[in-house]
Amino acid sequence: MHKQYAVIGMGRFGSSVAASLFKEGNEVLAIDKKEENIENIQDSVTHAVIGDTTDEQTLKVIGIRNFDTVIVAIGDDIQASILTVLILKELGVKYVVAKAINKSHGQVLHKVGADRVIYPEKDMGERVANQLMASPNVLNLIELAEDYSMEEIKVPASMKGQNLRDLNLRANYNVTVIAIKNNDKMEILPHPEQALKSDDILIVIGENEDLQKFSQID
Repeated sequence: MHKQYAVIGMGRFGSSVAASLFKEGNEVLAIDKKEENIENIQDSVTHAVIGDTTDEQTLKVIGIRNFDTVIVAIGDDIQASILTVLILKELGVKYVVAKAINKSHGQVLHKVGADRVIYPEKDMGERVANQLMASPNVLNLIELAEDYSMEEIKVPASMKGQNLRDLNLRANYNVTVIAIKNNDKMEILPHPEQALKSDDILIVIGENEDLQKFSQID
């Protein structure tokens, strides 16, 4: 049975959730305060509206109570995410799922009434780590989602001797190292101070486009 979903926050995670739910035949309303984000998603959902969800009146006008589930995927503004969950529950929304960026954020979301709190990055990392431990040798490329993958990439020569903290690959290349392989040894969630060796193989997750760019670094 298909349901009605509202997804608030059209960042990478929110837009991916909204588009996936719509693809499965559900009615999906996408909400974001940035016009550009709404323009990007509007062809992939049932309805898309620009609105500030920290304003109770906006949510009332949208008719947010009519939705079976509301997903709060606001990523960059913890205050807005908490306030939105609070208002949704006060307006009587039955089931609110909220994305948290860290543990303390998640605890507050639970306190203000979120029915379920998810940690997309942590869940992804744990799932990948489990897959790695199950079969460390057969790993080359695991499709984690349509445009998200895990790949083995040799350490670029320019990065040899540098550590993960200084390289800050997440900020600079939008990829996350979840393990380092060297010969038959595999180190899951390597220490950020660990210096990279030329024969190391990095196991990274990220969007396919970002992985492609990263793999071409010399």
